[in-house]
Amino acid sequence: MKSALARHLLFVLCSAFALVATLGLGACGAQQEAGSIRIGTMPTEDILPMWVAEQEGLFDEAGVKAEIIVFDSAQSLSAALTAGEVDIAMTDPMRAVKLCESGTDLTLEWITLGTTPDQGRFGVLTFADSGITSLADLANGTKGVGLAANTVPEYVFEQLCVQQGIDPASIPVSEVASLPDRYGLVASGQLDAAALPASMLALGQASGLVLLADDASGDNVSQSVMVVRTAYDTGEGAKTLDAVRTVWDEAASQINADPEKYRALLVEKANLNEQVASTYVMSEYPMARPAYPPAELIEPVLSWMSAKGYVTKSVSYDESDGSFTIS
Repeated sequence: MKSALARHLLFVLCSAFALVATLGLGACGAQQEAGSIRIGTMPTEDILPMWVAEQEGLFDEAGVKAEIIVFDSAQSLSAALTAGEVDIAMTDPMRAVKLCESGTDLTLEWITLGTTPDQGRFGVLTFADSGITSLADLANGTKGVGLAANTVPEYVFEQLCVQQGIDPASIPVSEVASLPDRYGLVASGQLDAAALPASMLALGQASGLVLLADDASGDNVSQSVMVVRTAYDTGEGAKTLDAVRTVWDEAASQINADPEKYRALLVEKANLNEQVASTYVMSEYPMARPAYPPAELIEPVLSWMSAKGYVTKSVSYDESDGSFTIS
């Protein structure tokens, strides 16, 4: 009897331990299934949903251990992608193509800003008393338009010219890679004009500079994109990326529903000047799903890069999986 009772108690105890262990493993698995991810970015508004997700605990809810790494230049961000120091990153199609051409395998995952023309504004400013009132007037300038080769501002500038029937080659340009330097040079009258992103356009207009043109309406010509290293997008990495898509969509939905709630966060993270902090127009953010930027937005960029000689090989884009083929 004692032996039978002992065996029964042992069975009950073992069953209890097994149940606890199973529940524990299940809970652990739910938290760790999606894994970890390193997200690279510049300090710009394009990545705001990821900062909102961090602030609101959305990554934790999705079981994702996310680290957002901010770089002070596009060059350092590109270097981190190449070295595998980040897994996904916010960048632009031009830089993604050049990285692929140089041997860093990437795919475009989703548009972070730019599914409509009013998202992620770029444009051209001139100084207050320049006497320049249109892009056409820049053909007679002597100080040039400040821009940087193979960048979104250069692409937008040339597309704006084409839309107005102006040959971009007729306008003198000046290579100024640094955006703050470019802004300072046009503000002080040392450039005829400068091609700049939204935050600097807003600051310039608030400071008395004159907007000649922007891409906030008409043809949709500028996008920022989330890219992923192909080596990461397998196995657990693919599961994590899928979870991050869900997190992005939830955060973007929260911003779109109540943008003012996140103004302070945007001002802090994107380093917006206090002169425009309270008036800066907050973007409506696109969703990460269903997936992949459409070819109609990416292929014109590829054609432009080829015509300008910014790519030396044949490049094609497949919107079904966000990949480039370079031959």
